[in-house]
Amino acid sequence: MSLQAAFDFDAPRDRGTILGELCESKAHRVSDFDSQAAAKFIVQWLRRHGPMSGESLTDAAMDHGYRPHDTRAFGPVYAKLARAGDIRCVGYCPRGKGHGTAGGRLWSIPEASNA
Repeated sequence: MSLQAAFDFDAPRDRGTILGELCESKAHRVSDFDSQAAAKFIVQWLRRHGPMSGESLTDAAMDHGYRPHDTRAFGPVYAKLARAGDIRCVGYCPRGKGHGTAGGRLWSIPEASNA
C-alpha cells in the first residue's frame, strides 16, 4: 500500500507532519532514538548557549549521543517543543546543510522561561 493511499495529503503541512512523525517513529525502532531525551537536551542547550539555528542544535544533540537514523527525525521534536511553548522561533537564517538555501530557523527559550 502506498502512503498516498493510506493518508490524505491535501495540505503540504499535513504531509510534512505525517512524514516527520513516521521518521521519528522509525528512529525509535531502528536506532533507539529517544526523542523525549533529545527534547530535554535541546531546551537545556538553548538555556545554556542562547538562541541558535535548528541545524546547530541538531548537531549539538547528535554530538551528545542523540542519533536517529535520519536527522529529519528531529523535525517532530522541534514541532512538539514549539507547540508546547518550550521553544520559539525568533528568526530565520540561511541553512548550512541546505547549501545556503532559505528556511533555517533560529530557536530560543521564551522570555518567561529564561529565568
